[in-house]
Amino acid sequence: MQEPRSSLRRFVATLVVVAGATAVLVTGAGASTPGGDVRLTNDCLPFSASNPNPDTDANGNPVNPLASDSCPTSGGYITNYAMNGSPSGAVPPDPVISECSVARGRQNEPAVAVDPRNTSVLLGSSNDYCGVYATRNAQGVPVALGPIWLGYYRSENGGSSFQSSLVPGYPGDNTPFASLSGARTASAGDPVIAWDNHGRAFFGSESSDDPSGSPKTFGDVFVARFENPGGAAAADTTADGKRYKGTTIVSRGSSAPNLLGVFNDKTAIEVDRTAGKCEGNVYFAYSRFTGNGTNAIYFSRSTDHGITFSNVQKITESIHGVQFPDISVTSNGHVYVTFRQFESVGRQTDNVVIVKSTSCGQTFQRPQVVTDFIHHDAQDVLDPEPVPTPTNPATDEPFGGADKDVQGNARDCGDFSSHCKSGYTFFRRDTQVRSTADQLDAGHEWVYIVYDPTKPGTQVDTGTTYGSIEVGKGSQSGIFFVRWDGATGKISAGPTLIDPQALGHQTFPDISADGGVLHTLWWDSRNDPCYSPTRPIGNCVDAAGHPTGTVPSLDVYAATSTDAGAHWHGVTSTETSTKVTDVMSNPNYEQFSNRTVPFAGDYLWVTSLGDFSYGVWTDWRNTRQGTDPREATEDEDNTTADVFQCRKVNSSTDKKGNVSKSFSGDLCPHAGGLDQNIYGDHTP
Repeated sequence: MQEPRSSLRRFVATLVVVAGATAVLVTGAGASTPGGDVRLTNDCLPFSASNPNPDTDANGNPVNPLASDSCPTSGGYITNYAMNGSPSGAVPPDPVISECSVARGRQNEPAVAVDPRNTSVLLGSSNDYCGVYATRNAQGVPVALGPIWLGYYRSENGGSSFQSSLVPGYPGDNTPFASLSGARTASAGDPVIAWDNHGRAFFGSESSDDPSGSPKTFGDVFVARFENPGGAAAADTTADGKRYKGTTIVSRGSSAPNLLGVFNDKTAIEVDRTAGKCEGNVYFAYSRFTGNGTNAIYFSRSTDHGITFSNVQKITESIHGVQFPDISVTSNGHVYVTFRQFESVGRQTDNVVIVKSTSCGQTFQRPQVVTDFIHHDAQDVLDPEPVPTPTNPATDEPFGGADKDVQGNARDCGDFSSHCKSGYTFFRRDTQVRSTADQLDAGHEWVYIVYDPTKPGTQVDTGTTYGSIEVGKGSQSGIFFVRWDGATGKISAGPTLIDPQALGHQTFPDISADGGVLHTLWWDSRNDPCYSPTRPIGNCVDAAGHPTGTVPSLDVYAATSTDAGAHWHGVTSTETSTKVTDVMSNPNYEQFSNRTVPFAGDYLWVTSLGDFSYGVWTDWRNTRQGTDPREATEDEDNTTADVFQCRKVNSSTDKKGNVSKSFSGDLCPHAGGLDQNIYGDHTP
């Protein structure tokens, strides 16, 4: 779920879910995969006379982005309508698309999927904030009123470059495609993508926010569909998944303020490509949260290529406290949904759980526990500090407190209302479950599962309020693999650690399998110079144990297996894994909730067909570091987590001589402080 524009959202349930100087770029040890990392989110066309910089500093002077920023000289964002060859100038770019071309904004929670008919065609997506500052007030100051929406990023050269766009139907879409969308909300996120065997691609999403600006959170989930303009039998497969055909709401939430009604979240999607009786079925799953604190996994299917979906069914009837569904289809057409069950609702252990359907998704068997684990869920104790008084809150995002779990512990930490007792700054992260199956493997009914829990035996007292197991108790996380045999209902391999490392945390895993080869990737902090199981990723301390700031600390690593997960290796058989990223970046920049808290999303993604594999991740290499003028005394991060921003300071003195200050919104949101991007590369 995307961290929202309006406030930090809260679920009263097992999980509460939200969503000056040149940045220092540090490369990690070891070689990365061949070729350079590729940017999917091209939201930074250079400013020019015809494309002027709209930002000013606190004195009204224009602020230019860093000269060292690497932006394409052409491209930017275009509409899907223009991408499909609309007559030049027939529909001028709307304010949202124009803004997206220069936004230097935020993107996270990426997805990517390769066309099974043509590996040159890749489609990507993310929570895309590029349109947030599309509105300006009477003084010409950018105002944070625009949409957070689903990105549509397209490559027709195997991932060497991408054209950036948005899924049609966003608020402000002025193209003829807008009328095809059934989406009724002002924001959308949690993108998931799947292809069928006939040039159709499907983008799933959760969505929220009332377009009228009320506090209502609709909480819908929807699926947008794209096809080859030449039809399913078109010979030119390079146009697969190119033309938008419409958006269908799978399930509606309820219009209650602050998520106190029904809110649908954490989507998953898959398509049957087996050429069997279920061929072409589109399967969709999600978590449903309710205001009374309960949640469950729901499932729906489409038998008409995503035009309509069946009534949703609850597939976790006998259990509670569940999240992170993922869908797998085996070669015989059986459908599996995996998810995590939490111990925080009274169970003895955290579990990986699986449910099975042998009826093309019409009905499901009872949930079955695959394995238990010790979770690795970042947490701290909230210690709010005074929130600076805003002069004009309408120009920027409002403040929001740290995201809290059911015990009231903070899941992310930053400044002001998001300050935590430890003094650390960190993004939220929880142990998650991802799964897949090889639809081309007719000899087995195997489901491949990865998750990122605590490595047993690494538990340690942290000496602070930070913890990964509980407050004050930390650990090292690793990526574990399990092969589940659906035919026997038992584990046939694992759980095993894919890449044992003495140093570093591993998190946000994904796995892909089609054509006899398994591919995994994850975030890895083995090259973090400040790594410790007692601290969050990228947080440093002095000799006395006091926080001193954050540093670049995350790389993406990947591994492959040609024997169904029995052995894993990198580019060469002598490597356990391979570093994918060319640049290590800092995930703890405070870019959300009015520049007070970091947010990295909740997942990475890998897609594959045989030996071809491509991964995508959230990246901060282009973020511009700066100072936060609202911090009268610089806090524990020593500006290392602060991003470049421009704010007017207004001082006033009362009758007793007390001086108070108020601050404008960020007057230069295009200047690089919010430049969080999606990058991708080929993987082992």
